[in-house]
Amino acid sequence: MGIFDKLFNREPIPGKPRPITGVEWKEDVISSSRPVLVDFWASWCTPCQVMGGLVDELGPQYAGRVDFYKLNIDQDPEIASEYTVRSIPTLILFHHGAPVDRITGLQPLDVLKAHIDLVVGRAEKRTDGSAK
Repeated sequence: MGIFDKLFNREPIPGKPRPITGVEWKEDVISSSRPVLVDFWASWCTPCQVMGGLVDELGPQYAGRVDFYKLNIDQDPEIASEYTVRSIPTLILFHHGAPVDRITGLQPLDVLKAHIDLVVGRAEKRTDGSAK
């Protein structure tokens, strides 16, 4: 929860992407049992700002099924390098700590949704035992 949320006693919006740093990476991304979408971005990147708005719009639709995070590559270049993020914006979908899908460059909302739906569908099939 951000400082303004604490000051004004506001609850976080379910599904809203949260900033993440290397400190929280292992616990929030690698150890998560549900799918995680990480938006690799930088403040100077105009396409990243647009993509960030799209991710903000999608997040609440997947609340409770996908965790959304934003990682600033200027603040945590080691993680971006570890996952071979060479251009931004890049979105990486993780499941059980492993990258399972990648979206690079500014994409339309329906393309982002299709990628997320595919990963969520696979995760839900594994959870209910209907497919492996």
